[in-house]
Amino acid sequence: MPKTSHHPGAEGTRCSIGRALTVVGDRWSLLILREALQGATRFSDFRDRLHVASDVLTQRLGTLVDGGVLDRRPYQEAGSRSRMAYHLTPAGHDLMVVLGALQQWGDQHCPHPDGPLVRRASKASGHAMRVAFVDEEGQEAPLEDIDLGAPIEVSSPWHEA
Repeated sequence: MPKTSHHPGAEGTRCSIGRALTVVGDRWSLLILREALQGATRFSDFRDRLHVASDVLTQRLGTLVDGGVLDRRPYQEAGSRSRMAYHLTPAGHDLMVVLGALQQWGDQHCPHPDGPLVRRASKASGHAMRVAFVDEEGQEAPLEDIDLGAPIEVSSPWHEA
């Protein structure tokens, strides 16, 4: 069973998008997640890669930990004091789809004049990848066929009991 978020405000709405936004709904949180998905774990890594103020980074990391997206784990380098590292939880790894969709959308609708900086690709084959809706049989569905407000059917394999 997935970890339940105890982030303030998450319980205030039945809207799944609204609850998710209490955890990951700001620019810095999404950029922290991008860096975590690329291997960053240390406070200094995030600060140096993102050029974000330490107080903002501390607050956003705390929000992501409280939201069950990151775990805080101690580490210690030889001759240094103990510090905390931030590792993605399974819920954090699942956000790769969200970030991939944002990247894909940005490439298409907010393109840079020089083209994309990076691309989504399979680690195994190197083939380009894109984010899409897939039905229960694994078939891609066109966006015009998607209803984000459809009622939940209890017998659906996508519904968690």
